[in-house]
Amino acid sequence: MDLNSLDLPKRPEDTRVVVAMSGGVDSSVVAGLLAREGYDVVGVTLQLYDHGEATHRKGACCAGQDIHDARRVAQALNIPHYVLDYEERFRNSVMEPFANAYRQGETPVPCIACNQSVKFVDLMEVARDLGADVLATGHYVQSKLVDGRRRLFRPVDDSRDQSYFLFATTQEQLDFLRFPLGGMTKPAVRELAREFELEVAEKHDSQDICFVPQGKYADVIRKMHPEALEGGEIVHLDGRVLGRHDGIINYTIGQRKGLGVSTGEPLYVVKLEHRTGRVIVGPREALMTKTVRLRDVNWLGDRALESLAAGNGMPIEVKVRSTRPPQAGAVHMEGGEVYVTLFAGEYGISPGQACVFYADESDTTEVLGGGFIAEAVPQALVA
Repeated sequence: MDLNSLDLPKRPEDTRVVVAMSGGVDSSVVAGLLAREGYDVVGVTLQLYDHGEATHRKGACCAGQDIHDARRVAQALNIPHYVLDYEERFRNSVMEPFANAYRQGETPVPCIACNQSVKFVDLMEVARDLGADVLATGHYVQSKLVDGRRRLFRPVDDSRDQSYFLFATTQEQLDFLRFPLGGMTKPAVRELAREFELEVAEKHDSQDICFVPQGKYADVIRKMHPEALEGGEIVHLDGRVLGRHDGIINYTIGQRKGLGVSTGEPLYVVKLEHRTGRVIVGPREALMTKTVRLRDVNWLGDRALESLAAGNGMPIEVKVRSTRPPQAGAVHMEGGEVYVTLFAGEYGISPGQACVFYADESDTTEVLGGGFIAEAVPQALVA
């Protein structure tokens, strides 16, 4: 039997698809597309953050207005829709680790943690309980069957690429997930929303992290953990004590403005020491990194990760920030640890950030996995 558009040997009407509906235009169009193709579509929305506080805030996802929008879209498409209360799970799996990471001087990426835990674990379990064959989302990323194995690729629309936030997707999860928008551009998606006559067709995209209003991370951590505001010293790399601060949660690696000290030279935050409570500052060149050590690595490549211990490792393209294009590098193992070399280097890399691997020879670039940065080795300290 031929495969359907979701690469399954079943007729669309015999294929149940759970669509993760956030209330935005992307996931709404996914539901519309699959319903139009005749699939047995079920919409599921997770309530992740405080309903009352988030209802009237623009630019947040998975909040009150979004739940209302998702429900209205499901009604318009004539598909069943369920709303599940996952606030406690979200707080324990995403918000608390985010706050704790910041308290330890790291720069976490909570959207990755949300995909790792709530969306691609809990929601996937819900989908299976509902008898789904696959779980579909509105992420801009592609997955394709290659030689019998499903692989992950960057989307057609580079400006919407969300592969950075999905590097931790395991092979088992990838086999169950589908990303129908990976081959489309955002304008084309909005045009489909208009064609389906969906009320969300012109809805703005989510910008803020859902539980961080206006991007003020310190305010959230202050509310969750007031004890995190313990002050300490601001110290130059050469050992000079330049002043005091009101909590390392108010600083990030690479920060220049708002340090509260002046020496007549431009200073940047080079390191945050959560054990001593010190903010270490220095010149910009002290921020240059060419080597990073990773933790919690997820590998999707054909070659076994352990085979990269020999020689100079495997050439790859690397992303250490979601907003930057990939740069040339290599990944290798040493003493059981995974290291990445950035050939051109990067300024201001912080522990907690994601480091994502891409194949360096593919036209539609394959995502090979990635990990979280455990340590960024300053180039100035390398002999």
